Amino acid sequence: MLTDKRKGKRVKTARVNVRKTSVKLDELYERFIEIKKAEGRAQSTLGQYEENYGYFIEYLRKYDIPKEINAITKDTIREYIVYMRDTLVKFEEHRFKNDDAKTTGLAPSTINTRLKTLRVIFKCLEEEEHIKLNPMHGVKNVTELEEDICVLDSEELKNLLAVPNKRSYADFRDFVLMNFLLDCMTRISEAINLKISDFDLSSQLVTIPASIAKNRKFRILPLTRSTARLIGDLIRDNEADFDSEYVFLTNYGERISRDHFRKRLNTFAEQAKITKNVHPHLFRHTSATMFLENGGDIRHLQKLLGHADLRMVVRYTHLSGTALAKQHAQYSGMNQVLGNLNKKRKIKR
Repeated sequence: MLTDKRKGKRVKTARVNVRKTSVKLDELYERFIEIKKAEGRAQSTLGQYEENYGYFIEYLRKYDIPKEINAITKDTIREYIVYMRDTLVKFEEHRFKNDDAKTTGLAPSTINTRLKTLRVIFKCLEEEEHIKLNPMHGVKNVTELEEDICVLDSEELKNLLAVPNKRSYADFRDFVLMNFLLDCMTRISEAINLKISDFDLSSQLVTIPASIAKNRKFRILPLTRSTARLIGDLIRDNEADFDSEYVFLTNYGERISRDHFRKRLNTFAEQAKITKNVHPHLFRHTSATMFLENGGDIRHLQKLLGHADLRMVVRYTHLSGTALAKQHAQYSGMNQVLGNLNKKRKIKR
C-alpha cells in the first residue's frame, strides 16, 4: 500500500530550486518614506530624499540596471560615483541653459549630498529588516577640498539691496526677505515657511518652530527694529489681498519657493553688477562672517545659527583676510618679543 511506503520518511513540502524574486527598489523606497513620515521628518527633507533617489534611479535606467535590491551592490554605488564625477553632464537636457553651463561632472559636495540620501535610505531599510545587505557599507564619500566660502562685502550688499523697486509688491517682498535673512541668519527653507503667528513684532522676536528647523529644535531669534518694521509692512500688504498664514508669498498668494527666490536674486545680482554667485544661503554665510568680524561671540553665533555642534560654526564661518590681518596685528606674539621696537616712532610735531 502507498501508506506503508511513507512510514518513517520525511515529508517534502517546499521546493529547493525555486528562483528567488527580488524586491523592487520603488517598493522599498515607499516603505522608507512612510517610516520617515511617521518619524516626523520635515517636508523639505522628504523632498530632498525624493530628489536624490530620483537621480539614482535615473542612473540605473540609463545603464539598464534592474531596479531591484539584489541588483544593487557596493560596486554599483561606486560606479554611480564615478559616473557623477566623470561622465554626468549638468543641465544636459535643459532647453534654457547655454552650453557654458553644461559642464561635465558634479562638485564633490553635491556627490556626497546624493550619497548621504542613499546611505540614509539603505540604513533605514536594513534596521527595519526590509533588506539583509546594505550596499552602502564600506562606500566612502568623495574627498572635498576645503576652499574659502565666498561672502559679500558691505558695498556689494548695499548695491544688491538698492536694486529692488519698493513700489512693486514682488520686489518689496524680496527686499524684506533679503533683510530678514541677513538679520536673522536663518536658512531659506526656514524663512519661506514662517507664518504670521511666528512673529512677535512688538517684542522684535521671531520663533523658528521645530517643525521647520533643520535640526528639529525650535529657537527664538531677535529682530532689529528696521527688519521688524519691514515684516509688519509686508504682512499688512499681504492681508490686503491674500488669505494666507504665511509671510513670504508670491504675487498670486502662494508661498514662495526657494528656486523662485534664487532666480530673482540672480537677476538682482546682475543689475547690481555683482560677479559672485548670489544665492539665498550666501546671506547666512555673509551675516555670520560679519558677526564675528565685528566682535560677536562665537557661542552666541552658534545659538543664532541653530547648530548643536560648535565645530560646525567654526567650519561654517570664514573670516575675511582683512579681519584676520587686524587680529594678527593686535594679538601676534611678536608684539611681546619686539616690545618698544615695534612701536611707531615720532618724527615730526
